Amino acid sequence: MNPRRETVNFFVAPSTPASQVDLPLDSGMLCAKMAFRAFGALEPEPGMSEREVRRMTPAEFFDWQARQDRNYELVDGIPVVTIKAMTGASTRHDTVTVNALASLHSQLRGKPCRPRTDDQAVVLPSGRVRRPDLLVDCGSPAPTAMAADGPRVVVEVLSPSTMRYDRFQKLEEYKTHPAIRAILLVDTEAPRVTVWRRGENGWGYSEEVGMEATIDLPEIEAALGLADLYETIAFET
Repeated sequence: MNPRRETVNFFVAPSTPASQVDLPLDSGMLCAKMAFRAFGALEPEPGMSEREVRRMTPAEFFDWQARQDRNYELVDGIPVVTIKAMTGASTRHDTVTVNALASLHSQLRGKPCRPRTDDQAVVLPSGRVRRPDLLVDCGSPAPTAMAADGPRVVVEVLSPSTMRYDRFQKLEEYKTHPAIRAILLVDTEAPRVTVWRRGENGWGYSEEVGMEATIDLPEIEAALGLADLYETIAFET
């Protein structure tokens, strides 16, 4: 069943036209409402039906994020609670994420690129701030930095509630980052990974399917075997 959708209208004072955020009521809608409250959105004045909010820059967002007790993303200047921060991850989602992190950490030991969790964000050219499940940073971030300095590989572990959003909206956003060379969309319902790569003629994709498959990642001099990625997970046949 598709989640019921509701549109949130908000004004950015004083002269920016109203924008709309269209999110699933059972997840993103609640996240947006919580973020409005956490951000300090103003209560509507008499006769007003929309909340008045001020957009954040990425720098303002990270300063604000440092004082919060959960992770947020920044979407069009509005901090939004990530779904995982709201609900947590399923055992299968968490297992795949940890397996990928463990494999990449071992392979990249002593090399300039390092795997990072979703505590490290990606700042996009649009000013949006996203938190992939896993990324490989080949830059030189400051010890106190909250964002990757040179994200080269991004990994999103798909779940039924976020699959459509990750496959389309976030994928297209990641493609706009000049440092990102590969994007992995990891299925949790079957041993299948969609690999998007930036080439000389733009982006292209391939699919790796089955426990015997291996994803070569020359971008970071590493590889991910699906048997390692899905270790301890039993799929229905």
